[in-house]
Amino acid sequence: MSQQYVAAIDQGTTSSRCILFDRDGRIVSVDQREHRQIFPQPGWVEHDAEEIWTNVEVVVQQALQKSDITPDQVAAVGITNQRETTVVWDRETGKPVHNAIVWQDTRTNDIVRELGNEGGQDRFREKCGLPLATYFSGPKLRWLLDNVDGLRERAERGEVLFGTMDTWLIWKLTGHHVTDVTNASRTMLMNLHTLEWDSEILDAMGIPAAILPEIRSSSEVYGTARGYLAGTPVASSLGDQHAALFGQTCFDPGDVKGTYGTGTFLVMNTGTEPVTSNNGLLTTLGYKLGDAPAVYALEGSIAVTGSLVQWLRDNLGLISTAPEIETLARTVEDNGGCYIVPAFSGLFAPHWRSDARGVVAGLTGYVNKGHIARAVLEASAWQTREVVDAMNADSQIDLTTLKVDGGMTADNLLMQILSDVLDAEVVRPMVAETTCLGAAYAAGLAVGYWPDVETLRANWHKAAEWTPKMDPEVRDREYRNWNKAVERTLGWVEHPDEQ
Repeated sequence: MSQQYVAAIDQGTTSSRCILFDRDGRIVSVDQREHRQIFPQPGWVEHDAEEIWTNVEVVVQQALQKSDITPDQVAAVGITNQRETTVVWDRETGKPVHNAIVWQDTRTNDIVRELGNEGGQDRFREKCGLPLATYFSGPKLRWLLDNVDGLRERAERGEVLFGTMDTWLIWKLTGHHVTDVTNASRTMLMNLHTLEWDSEILDAMGIPAAILPEIRSSSEVYGTARGYLAGTPVASSLGDQHAALFGQTCFDPGDVKGTYGTGTFLVMNTGTEPVTSNNGLLTTLGYKLGDAPAVYALEGSIAVTGSLVQWLRDNLGLISTAPEIETLARTVEDNGGCYIVPAFSGLFAPHWRSDARGVVAGLTGYVNKGHIARAVLEASAWQTREVVDAMNADSQIDLTTLKVDGGMTADNLLMQILSDVLDAEVVRPMVAETTCLGAAYAAGLAVGYWPDVETLRANWHKAAEWTPKMDPEVRDREYRNWNKAVERTLGWVEHPDEQ
């Protein structure tokens, strides 16, 4: 029998890619293709779901052909995806009825405020683990039902289907209308305790149940692929941050991973019971393997980390490439008293303040571009500290090690700053593509390519680690100053009824 591999399709916010892994969890081949970002109005962000599907077909073929791998050598396909992005399509023709509404999109602000009139921001939190926010899929689906001509009637007749991007891809690959518990947990529509769609929330949001996919585990065969990969089992689905948790082998309660990209997402495994957050975190699903009990997680989402470096490059021109920030920041010993809080579109966890806007605080004539570069890196670290403090309080487990992945982890100075402000070990694994690896692992487990999670744990290898070197008094003083800067971001945006 020829060598077998597992393919992971990673449908992300800016691109789609396919990575093939071998039994050691090593990358064998990669292909990637970007898609358009569509901005019809300020605050609106859309994707063309058909363009994304076309790209997915291309990257799968290219990834195999680059390494002379034939479709029959693919033991299983796993899917990981940008979460919350919402698409509705015609059941018969397969045509989307509207562009996909992306997780970053804020057009549902009025819907969210209206839903919060009864019960406030935490109206559904006990059931779904999430606060009312424009971030999640439920309000986006409601907007489509309200604003696309005739869509609500078609939905009630069962003529159209809703899905997040995993559901769209599984449907295109297999013809089955399913999602997994991790993606369902980001819609606001799934009950965390029953792992089923919640009829009371559906009624409150005005969403007909007929439009929704079947909720399944994260690791099982949903169907077999058609087309280029014909006959290959499609065997996992995990939202990107959940896939990274799995790829980092965070299988024990208290394990935490942080993915540092455009934004940063910290996820902590909390075991087989959901932990309700009293500190501004989201209660979500970690993963569910077949018939085994679901594993829950606490998540802290930070909106702006890597994109702050891009802002420094593209808007201010202080650097010409993102890696230059480390060199510039190393020209100074500290931040010179300067703090940057990048609340460009409000603050996410643990604050959840849409009225906040970014500030640069503590400026004096002494501050130069090196200090500003350092303050940009420190902003990612202090925002992480806020989330980790909330996780420690909610879980009553103190973080000792943070497993990191994502593009920003190539910045060694940032990793040291992170270790310093957290007073914890920071570890980067050999395989940085942990999101794809998690999707591959879950698919491989479902078909027996890997026998058990212990095998996956044995595949995980440390590439680099950082330990804290900061004086505790300095850490405490800097955190106090950071919190003062955060206070100055609040209340900037006024709503008309508050003026």
